[in-house]
Amino acid sequence: MSTVMQKIKDIEDEMAKTQKNKATAHHLGLLKAKLAKLRRELLAPPSKGGGGGAGEGFDVTKSGDARVGLVGFPSVGKSTLLNKLTGTFSEVASYEFTTLTCIPGVIVYRGAKIQLLDLPGIIEGAKDGKGRGRQVISTARTCNCILIVLDAIKPITHKRLIEKELEGFGIRLNKEPPNLTFRKKDKGGINFTSTVANTHLDLETVKAICSEYRIHNADITLRYDATADDLIDVIEGSRIYMPCIYVVNKIDQITLEELEILDKLPHYCPISAHLEWNLDGLLEKIWEYLNLTRIYTKPKGMNPDYEDPVILSSKHTTVEDFCERIHKDMVKQFKYALVWGSSAKHKPQRVGKEHELEDEDVVQIIKKVEQGGA
Repeated sequence: MSTVMQKIKDIEDEMAKTQKNKATAHHLGLLKAKLAKLRRELLAPPSKGGGGGAGEGFDVTKSGDARVGLVGFPSVGKSTLLNKLTGTFSEVASYEFTTLTCIPGVIVYRGAKIQLLDLPGIIEGAKDGKGRGRQVISTARTCNCILIVLDAIKPITHKRLIEKELEGFGIRLNKEPPNLTFRKKDKGGINFTSTVANTHLDLETVKAICSEYRIHNADITLRYDATADDLIDVIEGSRIYMPCIYVVNKIDQITLEELEILDKLPHYCPISAHLEWNLDGLLEKIWEYLNLTRIYTKPKGMNPDYEDPVILSSKHTTVEDFCERIHKDMVKQFKYALVWGSSAKHKPQRVGKEHELEDEDVVQIIKKVEQGGA
């Protein structure tokens, strides 16, 4: 582990010393590729040996419809926030490093069960294996949304440091996957085409990055001005793109002018967990960022069940996804569905498995009958 750490440090030092210009772009691209490979080794270290166990409290079973992780430096109020939102008890104290394991809690909001994880405080250098950072960030990768909890009194530099730690582990916050195509082939060398003018990548840099991954034949097409980091992300393929909310806690300890500045920043939500200020605003924002779809079931001859919706993620909203969420065998028995709501052209509309549902639709599934007939 220490040799990997040393290699990472050497590469970071060399990158810091290298001036950024056209002449060094090729060299920097190569260094970034080497760095990404070393980081991957750190994230999945060999299982043998005593030092790298998963650690108590980190194997948290995923429950509910979505998972939200609270990430932040020690003593910024993550535990207080979890306690206020879920009623779960996570030990709270005014000194650093109170939470040493991962504490789960559940909130029911608009019919959806949302699991909140209070992750131990991240320290600088977590991505390089310091503290319990590796386990914390590995758990963070399984979340649907990240809340970075910041202290309003301590400087916003905390935000930069946490972002850097998460980026180092392949978590991309509030970003879309790079719009470029990368396809390996058997022969023909590296074929690099672009539909736009490129300021970051040229053929030499692309070849250098590919050769670091021992890729000598590939077609690469850019549809926007991509950077070396974007190309490495696509080659690595293990990147996770997730929404993130910056929760600024302890706003009762700053001035109104400072609060107004914070309010203008994107993806921010100011709160005071201790005084329970703006917690409903935070829940509203979490709901918006999770982008969940609620579907109500309607058994034949009965009223729709508005108490217990079936929750679908925004990427999987077809009638087939809805059936699978209820029971895996339901798709086999599916004949057609009746839909009421904003996705239906008329009320009700008879639809097939491919129909895309929208939030708060009502669905009745009609099953096949074994011995002919309807």
